[in-house]
Amino acid sequence: MSTERTVLVIDDEPAVRRLLRLTLEPQGYRICEAGTGQLGLQEAAASRPDVIILDLGLPDMEGVAVLKRLREWSQTPVLVLSVRDREGDKVAALDNGADDYLTKPFGTEELLARLRAVQRRAPEAHEEPTFVSGDLTVDLASRAVTVKKKEVHLTATEYALLHELVRHAGKVVMHAQLLRAVWGPNAEGQSQYLRVYITHLRKKLETTTSGKLIQTEPGIGYRLLASE
Repeated sequence: MSTERTVLVIDDEPAVRRLLRLTLEPQGYRICEAGTGQLGLQEAAASRPDVIILDLGLPDMEGVAVLKRLREWSQTPVLVLSVRDREGDKVAALDNGADDYLTKPFGTEELLARLRAVQRRAPEAHEEPTFVSGDLTVDLASRAVTVKKKEVHLTATEYALLHELVRHAGKVVMHAQLLRAVWGPNAEGQSQYLRVYITHLRKKLETTTSGKLIQTEPGIGYRLLASE
């Protein structure tokens, strides 16, 4: 038998969380719970669950927003469990990273079958929600950036650019790819955006002790040095 699997339940209804606990624990699952989206993201980073069950109607943020944040650093399988049964809600959830969608009320056997299915399809991954290179630390779950343990404040665009470089740390990311990821598909010819924001990032992140974290590959793109 495999080791105990962990399920993170992100749902603001205590009765639903209790029902899921009573359903899943006898099947060998260990249950972690969160009643808000923010707490769910924190718990996902802390407990590294094997699968996540996510409600869409959370008190602090929409479930789709939780999915977007989670997919910035994790490929953990996500089963959406929601009372919303409109096609548009299902499409939005699936397009933003959900692996499956089940509506409430649900049947126990179907829930268990869908959990097994999303876990079978999940790639083997050893994800780290924290990236470290030299003096730089990026907490991908909370979007916190520090240099020498001091917080660095980045704009939304600066963080989006750094995040794309972190995703491909140690590899050259081409100009066009960075422009598409940060500014959208119509920005591929706007290389001046990239030069300006790379300069901003270097000023904020590179120190005299760490040297250059972001390397320029002339005519090609940029590379963020990975920790050794």
